[in-house]
Amino acid sequence: MSDGALVVAVETRALHDSIDEELAEFEALAEAAGASVLDRVVQRRDTVDPATLVGSGKAHEIAQRAHELRAGLVLVLNDLRPRQRKNLEKIVPLPIVDRTMLILDVFAHHARSREGKLQVELAQLRYRQSNLIGIGADLSRLGGGIGTRGPGETKLEVDRRRIGARISTLNAMLADVRRQRAVRRSSLHGDPLVALVGYTNVGKSSLLNALTRSNAYVADRPFATLDPTTRRAYLKPGAYVRITDTVGFITDLPKDLVNAFRATLEELREADLLLHVLDASNPRWPRQRRAVEEILHELELDRAPCLRVFNKCDLVAEPPDEPGALCVSAATGAGVDALRAALIECFT
Repeated sequence: MSDGALVVAVETRALHDSIDEELAEFEALAEAAGASVLDRVVQRRDTVDPATLVGSGKAHEIAQRAHELRAGLVLVLNDLRPRQRKNLEKIVPLPIVDRTMLILDVFAHHARSREGKLQVELAQLRYRQSNLIGIGADLSRLGGGIGTRGPGETKLEVDRRRIGARISTLNAMLADVRRQRAVRRSSLHGDPLVALVGYTNVGKSSLLNALTRSNAYVADRPFATLDPTTRRAYLKPGAYVRITDTVGFITDLPKDLVNAFRATLEELREADLLLHVLDASNPRWPRQRRAVEEILHELELDRAPCLRVFNKCDLVAEPPDEPGALCVSAATGAGVDALRAALIECFT
């Protein structure tokens, strides 16, 4: 994505208390995908319109505003049903991207390894497959002529069959990745494994570098890390741990992404300790913590040993009041020795 974008959101009752946070995060995702946000249109209503999400009148206003701004696409905070997308596109003649599509686009933009690219492609295809339902009634039929048998297949059926075949291939490839990971894990003995988990962009990679004196890739944007990175960290003479940095989480992370990244997230199952990293400088950290805990619950990891660590404490006057949590700054090194001491206490 490189076009200027108009952001659209419907503020329902469910979003009333969090709309500003959701929009700020959504626009950060847009920028991570390469889009430039030109303006936003927020509509307040009890529930979304089942036909167009925003209603016909508001849809025409959005079309006019997008035309005035010369926007190249419309980014919609709310997830769109196939019927809503189809009807909205009839009124707004631009590519329309909802939140799930945007997150998938950011993942695709940041995927570097072969495994990461396979996982993102699988998630994209599953999303496309689920959105084929209910949109095929007016698609023209293919085949049925010379050299074909019967009435032929609808384009919808052809798309479903092709997507299904590719999903099967990707699942087989990722099963091989899972087996290779299991072999590698079985060959590693001795050092305990610590897995960094947390909301996207809280500084997990920076903390990995601070603890292991390494130079893993760091960027101040959502989902900069997709591929797990493992480094060895010194605790004290004769005592080391392996620390793994994993993909960040986000509120309402699309289930297709969670499922696609299960091979990577299985690293968490092998961990002796989860280090839940939070951003002390973000006033929304309680919401982010809940989002991470919900995903850990979904992965059946909510009972694993866990230590909470607030990062970016150099950016706040007072650390968050959270019993049992440590406060560090990966940027300045403050508190890293205390964290190392806590790890020594856990493993020795």
